[in-house]
Amino acid sequence: MDIQIGIVTRYYDALHIAVVEVLNQTLKVGDKVKISGLHHEFVQDVVSLQVEYKAVTEVAVGEVCGLLVDKPVEVGDVLFLLTRAV
Repeated sequence: MDIQIGIVTRYYDALHIAVVEVLNQTLKVGDKVKISGLHHEFVQDVVSLQVEYKAVTEVAVGEVCGLLVDKPVEVGDVLFLLTRAV
């Protein structure tokens, strides 16, 4: 089951950084996420998170963070936390 966890509000192509608003659940380094948009969908591990230019290991609900992404994303893309089926 995939849990919607956030939405991309900005993307910095040169840095491969997506600005993500965390909506429903804490996002942590080590999580596996799916990023889904109109033109693409891919899965990646969360390897780097930043809040106000400082590296963090997790981001709480309601916070905005920078997420290093493997591929280009677009504003409005949705992040899903991938979980194992029980």
